Amino acid sequence: MKDKQKQQKLPGPKTISIHHGKSFSEETGCVMPPIFATSTFVHGNKGEFDYTRSGNPNFQILERILKRIEDAKFCTAFNSGISAVTAIASSLKSGDKILCESNLYGCTVRLFEEVFKKFGINIFYIDFTSKGYKEAILKINPNLIWIESPTNPLLKILNISEICKIANDNKIDVVVDNTFSTALIQKPLELGATISMMSTTKFINGHSDALGGAVLTNNKEWNQKMIFAQKSLGLNPSPFDSWLITRGLKTLPLRIKEQTQNAENIVEELSSNSLILKLIYPYNTSHPQYDLAKAQMKMGGSIITMQLDLNKEKTFRFCKNLKYFSLAESLGGIESLICHPATMTHASIDKTTKTKLGIDDSLVRLSIGCEDYDDLITDILIALKDI
Repeated sequence: MKDKQKQQKLPGPKTISIHHGKSFSEETGCVMPPIFATSTFVHGNKGEFDYTRSGNPNFQILERILKRIEDAKFCTAFNSGISAVTAIASSLKSGDKILCESNLYGCTVRLFEEVFKKFGINIFYIDFTSKGYKEAILKINPNLIWIESPTNPLLKILNISEICKIANDNKIDVVVDNTFSTALIQKPLELGATISMMSTTKFINGHSDALGGAVLTNNKEWNQKMIFAQKSLGLNPSPFDSWLITRGLKTLPLRIKEQTQNAENIVEELSSNSLILKLIYPYNTSHPQYDLAKAQMKMGGSIITMQLDLNKEKTFRFCKNLKYFSLAESLGGIESLICHPATMTHASIDKTTKTKLGIDDSLVRLSIGCEDYDDLITDILIALKDI
């Protein structure tokens, strides 16, 4: 009995996701916290709130759950994933350098290239799966390393621990965009990262009805920078979106499990399809970083990228022929989506760079939802057959 009681002191992710703790309205006995739709607060209140841009009960509830799932000391919520990127990048000064993974989310690249470069931030890109990346880090000596793993949309797996070891030895901070995985699949802070950031719009919320972002860290100085950015730049989320994301979080472990199982089954079924030139999935044995993915990630996730043996017109026809996969940006929701990265998520990237990366008109990205597997695989096979 004593051993059982000790184990209960450390709740699992499903329990943490469901039991948010303090609701800031205990006198009502509400199971789900209300939406604190107020712009300002009366001076001297117990929660020490003053103005919603500076903090709101709904923010704090969401931040508390996220940092417990991530095992992080600090969490700051923002109004979108790009706002989280903005908060981090705006903490740098003119002349500072960011070294990025070459296959980075298109909107992050656009923000760096078209906004922060104007303010004197120097941006560099390298392939962190190449043999020479260690030398590049030392040569460039950046103030910040910015990576994703798996990357969007090519699902490259980067060795987070190895990258962070080199960075930490040289006093370089590392940001890992963990949107595709969430802390249920991998925890960047445990692997040595300074910051784990994500778009909570995606898997965390999981219902495609709210925008949000979050930055998690164990570094007190970076936490203070994030609080400052949230308030001074007006990057705070709305109470309503925070409430929606908190509600979505309650089913995160259940959704991740179901979506991943669907994805694994789909990959297995499609692995020999003649219209698919390349099937990219971290837990697929054909993936170039398969062994690393198995070691670094608890599961393969629910994003699948495919390069089809089709031209642009037929690729779009395939996308439009699907019944249960909506052609839309975003990912991670309970509903399945398909995306054409070259003209959607990475439309702002110049054609030469896209070609170099391998993002062409035949590439599609699937976000697998929670529908019945048989319906999803039948939908894909019929759409491919009817090209």
